[in-house]
Amino acid sequence: MFNKILIANRGEIAVRVIRACREMNIQTVAVYSEVDRGALHTQLADEAICIGPAPAKDSYLDIKRIISAAIVTGANAIHPGFGFLSENSKFAKVCEECNITFIGPTGEMMDKMGNKSRARETMVKNNIPVVPGSDGAVKDVEDAIQIAEKIGYPVIIKASAGGGGKGMRIANNKDELLHSFKMASTEAKNAFGDDTMYIEKYVKNPRHIEFQILADNYGNTIHLGERDCSMQRRHQKVLEESPSAAINDELRKKMGDIAVKAAKSIKYRNAGTVEFLLNDSEEFYFIEMNTRIQVEHPVTEMVTGIDLIKEQIKISNGDKLQYAQEDVKIEGHAIECRINAENPSKGFRPCPGTIDFLHIPSGKDIRVDSAIYCGYKIPPTYDSMIAKLIVYDKDRQNAIKKLNSAIGEFIVKGIETNIDFQYDLINNTEFIEGKYNTAFIENLMNK
Repeated sequence: MFNKILIANRGEIAVRVIRACREMNIQTVAVYSEVDRGALHTQLADEAICIGPAPAKDSYLDIKRIISAAIVTGANAIHPGFGFLSENSKFAKVCEECNITFIGPTGEMMDKMGNKSRARETMVKNNIPVVPGSDGAVKDVEDAIQIAEKIGYPVIIKASAGGGGKGMRIANNKDELLHSFKMASTEAKNAFGDDTMYIEKYVKNPRHIEFQILADNYGNTIHLGERDCSMQRRHQKVLEESPSAAINDELRKKMGDIAVKAAKSIKYRNAGTVEFLLNDSEEFYFIEMNTRIQVEHPVTEMVTGIDLIKEQIKISNGDKLQYAQEDVKIEGHAIECRINAENPSKGFRPCPGTIDFLHIPSGKDIRVDSAIYCGYKIPPTYDSMIAKLIVYDKDRQNAIKKLNSAIGEFIVKGIETNIDFQYDLINNTEFIEGKYNTAFIENLMNK
C-alpha cells in the first residue's frame, strides 16, 4: 500500500481524502495556495506545502508545482479529488512518467471518456443509447447549424471538456445558436483551455440519473446503484438523492447494466460515473462519463456502506474488487444538500467572508462533509460550496423528515448561505412526492 498520498485539491474533498487515508494508515500531504494557508486541510494533513498564489492557474492547476511538491515530500501517489486537475489526462500521464501513481483512471481512459464528444463517439460504436446529435465534435458554428436543422430545435451546445454547467447553452432557433455557440465556446476556452464543442437534441425536462461505477485492473466492473441529480440550477447540481424516486427495480437493472457496459467498452478502471437523461416514458440516453469521484458520492456510500475513496485507493494500489455485482445491496435512502456561500435572493451571488458563528447538525445517520470552522475566512477565489449535508434513513419520506430537522439546525453566521433556499426546496410538495425534473428550480424561481 502507498506510504504517502498527496491530495491535489482543497476544501471538503481534501479533508474527506485525508480522513480516509488516516483510517488506512497512509500519511498525507496537503497542498495549498497562499490564500488557503489557514484552511482545514492544511491542518489535518501530516504535511502541508504551499504551491503558489491564490489564482487556481498558478496553484491548484499548475501541474509542475504539484508534481514538485509530491517529489519533495516523497509522496508516491496523488489523489486529485474533483474539479481542478481531476479529469486532466496530461496530469495523469505526467504522474505516470514521474513514477507517481495517479489515483484514478489512466490518461488514455480520460481522453476517451473525459472528453464529452469523444465519449459520445465511443458510446455510439458500442450501441449505448445516446441523445441524437453530432457524431463527435462540431467543426464550427456553420457545422452546428447544419446538425441543428437535421435533428431539430431546441438543441444544447456543450463543451467537450466541460463540467459543472460551464460551456453549455440551449438554443431554440438559428439566431440563438449563432449567439450561444460563440458564448459557450469562449466560456469553455476560459474554463478548460479547450473550445471544442458538440451538439445534441435538447431533451426537455428530463430526470438526470447517474450510476456509480467501480472497476479494478482485472476486468471486474460493478455499479453501486443510481443517484438522482435532477435538482439543478443552470446545469449545476443543488441536491442529490439515492435511490431515485423515478426508477423501479427493473429499470434500475437495465440502466445499471448499460452503465457497466459503457465502462467496460473502454476497459475503464477506478471510480467513475455514467450519466443519463431519463424521460417520462422511461427512455434513457447516455450523456457523459465523469472519470473521477463526484461531489455527491456520499449518498452512494450511505445506501451501500462502501467507502468510495478507500476503494479508489485500493484499486490504484492494484487490489482486486472485493465485491461482485450480487454483493451490492441498496438499502434505505440518502439525500445530500450542497451548502453554498451565496445569496439566493440576489441571483445566487457568491458571498465570501469570515464565519463568525457555526453550528453543524449531528445525530444518528447525519453526516456533514465540510472544511469550514468558526473564524474561517472563505476566499472569493474558488467555488462557493462550503459544506455537504447528508442524511440517511430507512425510506425516502423518513430521510426527508430527518433532513428537515438537520438543515434547520445548520447555522452559519457572518456570511450569506443557501440554507433557507434548501429548506424551502425540501418542503416543496412536488419534491416530497418525488415529482421533479431538471427544470424544477428554474420553474420555481419563475413563479
